[in-house]
Amino acid sequence: MAPTDETGQAAQKSSASGTTPPVRPPVGGAGANGRMPRWLPRAMVLALALVAAFQLGSWAFHQLTGLLINILIAFFLALAIEPAVSWMASRGMRRGFAAFVVFIGVMVVSAGFVTLLGSVLADQIIKLIEGFPEYLDSVINWINTHFKTDLKRVDIQEGLLRSDWLRNYVQNSATGVLDVSAQVIGGLFQLLTIALFSFYFAADGPRLRRAICSVLPPARQAEVLRAWEIAVNKTGGYIYSRGLMALISGVAHFVLLQALDVPYAPVLAVWVGLVSQFIPTIGTYLAGALPMLIAFTVDPWYALWVLIFVVIYQQFENYVLQPKLTSKTVDIHPAVAFGSVIAGTALLGAVGALIAIPAIATLQAFLGAYVRRYDVTDDPRVHGHRRGEGAGLLTRARGLWTRRPGAERPGGGAADGNSGESTS
Repeated sequence: MAPTDETGQAAQKSSASGTTPPVRPPVGGAGANGRMPRWLPRAMVLALALVAAFQLGSWAFHQLTGLLINILIAFFLALAIEPAVSWMASRGMRRGFAAFVVFIGVMVVSAGFVTLLGSVLADQIIKLIEGFPEYLDSVINWINTHFKTDLKRVDIQEGLLRSDWLRNYVQNSATGVLDVSAQVIGGLFQLLTIALFSFYFAADGPRLRRAICSVLPPARQAEVLRAWEIAVNKTGGYIYSRGLMALISGVAHFVLLQALDVPYAPVLAVWVGLVSQFIPTIGTYLAGALPMLIAFTVDPWYALWVLIFVVIYQQFENYVLQPKLTSKTVDIHPAVAFGSVIAGTALLGAVGALIAIPAIATLQAFLGAYVRRYDVTDDPRVHGHRRGEGAGLLTRARGLWTRRPGAERPGGGAADGNSGESTS
């Protein structure tokens, strides 16, 4: 107890003299004097900044999605016309002027096609409206004859004019005209944006490649230029295959429409070929609807024949023509081409379906240079059924059959197992 008393007395003396005894830190303390660590505020600020940057980037990406898609389309269009622009530039023409000439040619052809198609549609719509009363009379006469009714065209017209359905339809159509006008203006602005970016990419292709290569080491520069060349070749091959299929489709439908004596057969054939090949997913239905409508104005049975031919030709194109041409020009398996179109449609819609095949072909060709390949074994399971295997199997089966007890030999004698019993 003595040491304790001495310690207590020493503590009292120190307190009396004015000195402060040492303070022990609290158990599980948060630093000196209970303060938070210095790194915690910085970590909180950094986390909040990262969250804010992510939200801002996500918002900006969603706002710029349309522009990014337009730039992507313009880039692939520039790759498609790159061979023509480079060929003209190699002949001494300035690259900007060569790109301008190519764009002017494409615009003139497109404008001429749209003008011809618009005149055809306007003419057919006028004829359809002029002949509609006569067609309605024939339908009314058929109904009166078969159902013993007494319908009149005048009564039907007055009932339609006084109906609430027609009034509501006209009001909705007036509102829809404004929506359609806004969509048309937006579509024209989008086309202008794509055309401008495509022109700049095609005209300033070397400058763009120099700008990209200037920030890369020499080894990476070679890889980028090689990837760019592969993309040009694959995109051009895809456009070539689509153009070839459009030509075949146009010729086939021209023969049918000319045989049925449908008016404007050449323009309709061009419409079917281009729309069915360059508008994914719904292009086939849009392409076949117009010839069916115009054939219907000539004879309703002609529209049925056109529908049957469109369905049959579409199956032939899907299962015979398209896999062969697409796999040859872009050098990918037909199943991979089909899967890439589905994936592109799921990601970017119609735009993704249009650019999926050249994008996958470019990626496959570029990555193929870095995949090491080996010689394949001669196992039949790898090479499939080879010529001569079927004969070998038949020969072995025949040998087993002839060695069966009781079986006759080809010469008429008994098998070896029964030869002794037959001679004895």
